[in-house]
Amino acid sequence: MGSYYDGRQSGPFAGGDRDPAGAGGVQGSAGLTGRAPGFMGQQSASFADFLGSHSPGLLPGRTAPGLGAADGPGQAIRDLPHATTIVAAVCEHGVVLAGDRRATAGSMIAKRDVEKVFRSDEFSAIAYAGTGSMGIEFVRLFQVELEHYEKMEGRSLSLEGKANRLAWMVRGNLAAAMQGLVVVPLFVGYDEERDMGRIFSYDVAGGPYEEQRFYSIGSGSLFARGALKKLYVDDMSAGDAALACVQALYDAADDDSATGGPDLTRRIFPVIATVTADGFRKLSEAESEDYAQQVIQGRMVQPDGPTAPLRNGQPPSGGQA
Repeated sequence: MGSYYDGRQSGPFAGGDRDPAGAGGVQGSAGLTGRAPGFMGQQSASFADFLGSHSPGLLPGRTAPGLGAADGPGQAIRDLPHATTIVAAVCEHGVVLAGDRRATAGSMIAKRDVEKVFRSDEFSAIAYAGTGSMGIEFVRLFQVELEHYEKMEGRSLSLEGKANRLAWMVRGNLAAAMQGLVVVPLFVGYDEERDMGRIFSYDVAGGPYEEQRFYSIGSGSLFARGALKKLYVDDMSAGDAALACVQALYDAADDDSATGGPDLTRRIFPVIATVTADGFRKLSEAESEDYAQQVIQGRMVQPDGPTAPLRNGQPPSGGQA
């Protein structure tokens, strides 16, 4: 690697033209004239911009030459593993993010134990639905993006700044999304200024859209959101919000074949994370199992899940509760 620094070999560390022998130019330790070396001369606080200026082909969403949107997604793309349902719910002084573990390839189950919920930094988390390999690249790049900004600027982005930066990255994947490599993230975080959790959703063209109280993405999102409508209560504790999210994922798995429910025989349970004033915390397998067991035991008595009060605690007109 030293040959990159001292200019003996061309590469990303090699900056401007080398001073020809006998020209009398003043050279630095890297054997270079006026220009700073390639990497060392970059002052951008955005790692994605930095990567795009040197190796744009490494960014997610860069497609092969000659493959246009008009070609449409081929069978190979359609058969790639796709992650499915993610749910999020604001709780007291924070937010809960949870995801099922199934990935599908067409009508087949591709994987049963995929993780779709990740820490993005100390006070935020990200999850994704869509093409699995693209989603993992997005998550990793976004993690580095936030860390790079903090190192370059000496401070972290605001929560809205993080959400906006993720929107820019999603928009950069639009060409790939038009070919079938769709990735849609769900971003949550703790807002230190407001002392509350916040949820941001996206579409294939970017965003962000701030969601209130709760939200869900993925193939089972319609059923999960319907369940949360009946279960969610403002200012829930983190534990109650986590239980509501697992109930919602169970309902999604009940009606959507691409969403996986708790698997007791293989000991595969939803991934659950909380983001509060104490930072990001991923619940242990034992804690996730406990929530899943509570849901399953309740479903043995009520297969359709807990019911919401019809009149919000008010007795009907006949006087009986």
